[in-house]
Amino acid sequence: MNEISPEQLLSQIRSLGRDLQTTGPMESAPTTDFSDMLKTSLNAVNETQQKARELKVGFEYGTGEASLAEVMIAAQKADLSFRAVTEVRNKLVTAYQDIMNMPV
Repeated sequence: MNEISPEQLLSQIRSLGRDLQTTGPMESAPTTDFSDMLKTSLNAVNETQQKARELKVGFEYGTGEASLAEVMIAAQKADLSFRAVTEVRNKLVTAYQDIMNMPV
């Protein structure tokens, strides 16, 4: 297992900081619609879950080339991404309810 020394990490952070300072503020940020960003995120989560399912089924039937570790990692990634989307949804619902309960 590769260990990263604190000095290596600090030098990488400093180089990234220099890169950000030299580029300056973004003048023309691309405009993206929130709904498009949400759809893209949901599609990515769906693809992650489908891939994990395919690896799992392939491993169960012995037709896949993935090892047990790869199947378990894919399943954990799918679970984590689904939990993240669920939390975002919960926050959006809470924000919507707060707005709807505001007195006019």
